[in-house]
Amino acid sequence: MNDEQIIERVLVGDTEAYRLLVERHERSVFGFVHGMVRNMSDVEDLAQEVFIAAFKNLGSFDARRAKFSTWLLTIAHNRCCNHLKRRSVKSGEMSDVMCGAASPDAAAANREMRNRLDEALNSMSIEQRTAFILAEIQQIPLAEIAAMEGIPLGTVKSRLSRAKERLRRELKDLQLVETDRVGYQRPEPPS
Repeated sequence: MNDEQIIERVLVGDTEAYRLLVERHERSVFGFVHGMVRNMSDVEDLAQEVFIAAFKNLGSFDARRAKFSTWLLTIAHNRCCNHLKRRSVKSGEMSDVMCGAASPDAAAANREMRNRLDEALNSMSIEQRTAFILAEIQQIPLAEIAAMEGIPLGTVKSRLSRAKERLRRELKDLQLVETDRVGYQRPEPPS
């Protein structure tokens, strides 16, 4: 079943079918929220809030306007922005699931890189951080990001370019082993 078929089942009363949507999209929501917020206890709470809000508002989802995953990440983005506005976020450790290290030396180097990356991401504007996480970590097409944010495609490109330039400047002294453009090991896509 595709997302729209599952949504139809949920809307006619099969609320247990919603579990399929959660299982299908939990990695991308969790990864996005983690990239934005960084504090694991907040990440878990916010990811749960995203799925609760999506469930409550499922009737407003319009497949003609966006894919379900885009709609869901828009909710995640809004929740994260509200959270960040309410609290000053301190740099946190990234989950070992999102970064890999083979040896103690590699683990120490990755930890240093992750700490520096966290600091660099936290120093960016929410707009730049969002563009970077959605485009580079979540691998969402730029046109979808523009639709999610309700901004022109050129604005997304500009924000992403500024975010990448900032990361290059702030991390230039680190030797990165590229599992991703910035050292992240991307989570496996949901099956």
